[in-house]
This record gives sequence, C-alpha cells and structure tokens, in this order.
Amino acid sequence: MKIKSILVSQPAPSETSPYLEMAKKEKIKIDFRPFIHVEGVDAKELRTQKIDLSQFTGVILTSKNAVDHYFRLAEEMRFAVPDSMRYLCQSEAIANYLQKHIIYRKRKIAFGEKTFADMMPLFKKFPNEKYVIPASDTLSADIVKVLEASPIEWTKATMYRTVSSDLSDIKISDYDMLVFFSRQGISSLGENFKDFKQNDTKIAVFGATTEQAAKDAGLRVDVMAPTKETPSMTMAIEKYVRNMNK
Repeated sequence: MKIKSILVSQPAPSETSPYLEMAKKEKIKIDFRPFIHVEGVDAKELRTQKIDLSQFTGVILTSKNAVDHYFRLAEEMRFAVPDSMRYLCQSEAIANYLQKHIIYRKRKIAFGEKTFADMMPLFKKFPNEKYVIPASDTLSADIVKVLEASPIEWTKATMYRTVSSDLSDIKISDYDMLVFFSRQGISSLGENFKDFKQNDTKIAVFGATTEQAAKDAGLRVDVMAPTKETPSMTMAIEKYVRNMNK
C-alpha cells in the first residue's frame, strides 16, 4: 500500500521543517495536529500536595513548560522568587528560556548537556540546596532513577498535566500513517477514536517508551526512530515511504 497521507501528532512546524521538504520531495500530504496538550494546576491543588515554594532553595527544570508553570504558580501564590534561588536546567535552551522570567546574569544558573542523566555532575557540585522539581503528573522513571542515585534532597511538585486533546473533527481513516512521540499521544488515539482498527494504517513511533505504549495498546509498529540508520523521525519515515511508494 502506497503512503499518500500522514498525520503527525505534533503542532505544525516552521516553514524550514524537514517534514515539509519531505512532503514536497515525496509528493505526499502531511498534516499536523497535537494529540495532547498541557493544562496547569492551580495554587489550591499545589497546596494539597503540601508544597510550600518558600521552603526550597533550588529548582530543577526539565522543560520550558516546567519553567512557565513554576513562575506562574509562584505569582499565583504571591511567592517572590529570591535572587538567591539556584536553577539547575536540563539543557542550555531551557536555561536561556529562564530569561523570560528573570534577569539572567544576576542568578545562579547551571545546565546539563542534553539528557537528565547529564545533570548528575551538577547535583554533585551543588548538593546542599533543597530542590523542587516542577513536573507533570507523570515524571519519567528515568528521571526518578537519576534523582534517587544523586546526593541531593528533592521534592516533586505536580504543576501541570498532559491531557488528551479533542480530535473529534479529524477523520482518522483518511490517513495512511500516524506518527507518535509519546505514551500520552498513543493514549489520546485510544480515547478519541475508540473504534479505531489499525488494519493497513502504518504507525510510526519515536522512542522506546512510545513503542512500548503502542504495543500495549495492541498496535503494530511499522516505523521506529531513532535508530543508527535513521536517527530522526523524518529520516525513518522518508526511508519507509520511499520503500512503499516505489
């Protein structure tokens, strides 16, 4: 079966996206639609978790969502984040994003290379702070594993949730391939399209967690990334499409 239409479960990218180049090159239609979105919790709900932001001297930030929701709740709870707060960020991009909320040059900010495990040297360098980790309702097992192996005192604060988006306007059977990047994206497919039967529809997934979620949901995974041959999702899809559309 030839692949003529693909639905990517993410927001539409910029005009320079490799997806758009691929669509033009392979003469296929690619649509974008986020299957999930983030909703913030309110101050009342944070208090039920027994979280008092003034008790922490450091913040561990794993995403731009974490940054935004930390400062949103600080404002909502009338907590003036002190200049002495230490920020440990998973990547330089997240550290730079802090400038949206604070005067960057005056603060104690450090960042890792890329993955959460890359932050271990920072935890060893700054072990004496009392850290809060703003997170979604699902903190990955990999993050917990690294934190438990570290010398720091830390507390998880659920500041936002990842929830399924309403996709009732989409006709899912119009697409030859569906592309997923998270466990929650797979869950959203099941919630929105309860009668979905995969049949000839191809499923592309990014990452082992997403792959496992797809298999747990009884789906057949046809395209997997990253691999040595195809480190990006677009490379994996393009290779598969070329093969199918010969």
